[in-house]
Amino acid sequence: MTILSELQPLHHPLFTQHNVRVQVKRDDIIHPIISGNKWRKLKYNLEHLQQNKNISGVLSFGGSYSNHIHALAFACYQKKIPCAGIIRGEEDYANNFTLTWARHWGMKLHFVDRKTYRRRHDADYLVQLQQEFPNYFIVPEGGSNKFAISGVAEIINELNQQTDYDTLITPTGSGGTLAGLIAGDCNTSVSLHKLLGIAVLKEANYLVAKIQELLPDSAKNHNNWKLFTDFHRGGYAKFSPLDATRILEFNHVTGVDFEPVYSGKMILAFLDLLEQGYFTKGERIVLLHTGGMQGLGGMIERGILKSEQWPMPKQVNS
Repeated sequence: MTILSELQPLHHPLFTQHNVRVQVKRDDIIHPIISGNKWRKLKYNLEHLQQNKNISGVLSFGGSYSNHIHALAFACYQKKIPCAGIIRGEEDYANNFTLTWARHWGMKLHFVDRKTYRRRHDADYLVQLQQEFPNYFIVPEGGSNKFAISGVAEIINELNQQTDYDTLITPTGSGGTLAGLIAGDCNTSVSLHKLLGIAVLKEANYLVAKIQELLPDSAKNHNNWKLFTDFHRGGYAKFSPLDATRILEFNHVTGVDFEPVYSGKMILAFLDLLEQGYFTKGERIVLLHTGGMQGLGGMIERGILKSEQWPMPKQVNS
């Protein structure tokens, strides 16, 4: 099997102090635009779209700075697949960093208020959308569906070729990445690893049931995974100046850039758990970098982060 992303050792004084070996799976550099878990989740969704002649386009959901919307727009542009996005928020957002690129790559944006957006999982609303967009394939928010699970599961196969490890940690938003890792872990001859998800949004306990729902039957008995829901730092896309400073310091020490919405919250949770004595001496830990670096563009644009401290994401004009 082809290995898509490198595994890189991370060095930090806390790792030495607590006697753990830490590596990072660099899914953030799989592709310059469609990076991280978005690449993994879209891989088999796009394959399904191209193989099914009855599908004329794809529709999905996201906020106005959505990594998923950004990645889907570029992927569909590359594959010449019409696409539409149901966007939570006002039409004024159409010119922000993320959505300007989505429009540039051909995605048609449809803005809805928060009440309507909350219906994105409701069967009657999905039927309505299917009527408005006939023959369009609807991909859930964040890209988390059965096709996404298959794509993410391949991370485990790659890791088993790259290293021996005890624990794999991932940020968790919609639950699809953690579900895919669980599914992949059950499909190998290697003993089950400890899989930890760090929820990046508040009140995320509902994701446990969502993850179980996404799992194939072969993986439902995996009992060595856990979702932490107390490291959200105030809620989705929220973080304090101290949080940002800690992530920047970690980036500087390790030489790997993490952003503060997804993978950065995983880093902060990992450091907190280390200092709490959660991990055993000698534990071999892999951190999954799920990408999301394009989100820095919007935060720099809004003045939340400073451009001189954080790398401005690159884009593809053509």
